[in-house]
Amino acid sequence: MPAAGALVVYRAVFAALGCLMVGTLVYTCITDGSPFRAELLTPWMMTTLVDFYVNIAAISTWVVYKEGNWISSIFWVVLLVCFGSATTCAYIVSKLFEITSSGLSQNPLDLLLLRQDNLPERKCSFVVIGRTIFSILGILMAALVTYTVITDGLPFRKDLLTPWMAATLIDFYINVFAISVWVVHRESTWISAVIWICLLICFGSITTCGYIVVQLLQVSYQDPVYHLLLNSHSKSENSLKGDMFLVHNNVPSVHKGATIKGIPE
Repeated sequence: MPAAGALVVYRAVFAALGCLMVGTLVYTCITDGSPFRAELLTPWMMTTLVDFYVNIAAISTWVVYKEGNWISSIFWVVLLVCFGSATTCAYIVSKLFEITSSGLSQNPLDLLLLRQDNLPERKCSFVVIGRTIFSILGILMAALVTYTVITDGLPFRKDLLTPWMAATLIDFYINVFAISVWVVHRESTWISAVIWICLLICFGSITTCGYIVVQLLQVSYQDPVYHLLLNSHSKSENSLKGDMFLVHNNVPSVHKGATIKGIPE
């Protein structure tokens, strides 16, 4: 699909999902009252909320990277915590509308995922911390699901599907969809992408954490951030742009074993 067409589709899809989530929240509030009631906090509802917020933590990490300052980062993270996938969709749509026609020579998802300032200089400096945090979150989520199954039985019961549980699941899976878009873009084959998406649908944030840890294990702290976010083809394009940036600014190349003509090693 041409870049311009893909951009329009992404805008429309995430705008529609955001409107769906807002409509769901308003409808559920009107028909079932406030969600802040103790009787709603069943074991599986609590587990679903933890699952939901682990995915929010992953999305928030990207938002903090994407934003240019801490004030806007905190603003968006607070909205994510309060309004979930409605904020996810609003944030993505706002960033998609910042992509101009002059940038459409590149995949719109590349432009969406990355910060555009000082691209070659930003490194994965928190790789070890990221591996540790998301490993712990994944293990804790797996333990919580196991505990809830043992103490409260399987979640596939009609009595669990209250209006607010249904709204929470819609909220949850819209975020899963957003993460899946990155996974499809990141993976080099459709087979691996489909496998990961199936795991995301079945195991939620356990898979999110597992996928992030797997990707973090493939990069070092010296690698640019786009090595984590983009697929191999996009990484090659950004690597070339990074070298051009370095030449233009008379900065030595950061790639191991590479030199730039006219610049001493």
